[in-house]
Amino acid sequence: MSDPDEELLTRVGEGDPAAVRALVSRKLPRLLALAGRMLGDPAEAEDVAQETFVRAWKQAPTWRPGGARFDTWLHRVTLNLCYDRLRRRREVVTDSPPEQADEGPAPDRGLEAKDVGDRVAAAMQRLPDRQREAIALCHYQELSNIEAAALMGVSVEALESLLGRGRRALRAALADMVGG
Repeated sequence: MSDPDEELLTRVGEGDPAAVRALVSRKLPRLLALAGRMLGDPAEAEDVAQETFVRAWKQAPTWRPGGARFDTWLHRVTLNLCYDRLRRRREVVTDSPPEQADEGPAPDRGLEAKDVGDRVAAAMQRLPDRQREAIALCHYQELSNIEAAALMGVSVEALESLLGRGRRALRAALADMVGG
């Protein structure tokens, strides 16, 4: 199977500005979506996407086709950067507990779709990291189970188990939205 990004990556490695713009325009939305779902913070997602592209530019001149697909490598870099940030979050020690934001809908919220999206995003953030990663890769990034399992370094059966547990947790967390 050939890599659909191979020719573009070669041009990026040669310093072609049009190729750089094309690569960013092709990959940025999905990387932002993945990082956003993993981190739950759009600003952090942008930082991760930027760092991912910096690494891609450094890798482009020496990229050798035939190994992993570039898209798979890019997703793995993004996930690794997300996990680095999630680990740093856990290491933060404070003297006092953070103020709790009101989790109820704001009175000026007008769109039910945004409320639903916010609830789903919050439920995703409460999932264990590996379950959130599996769901983000398969449902939001639309990778096949085989591709997602390879990216995560697990068997397809282990991925399916993570997906099943994640879906059950989401279903339970969002049960009131569908009438129980």
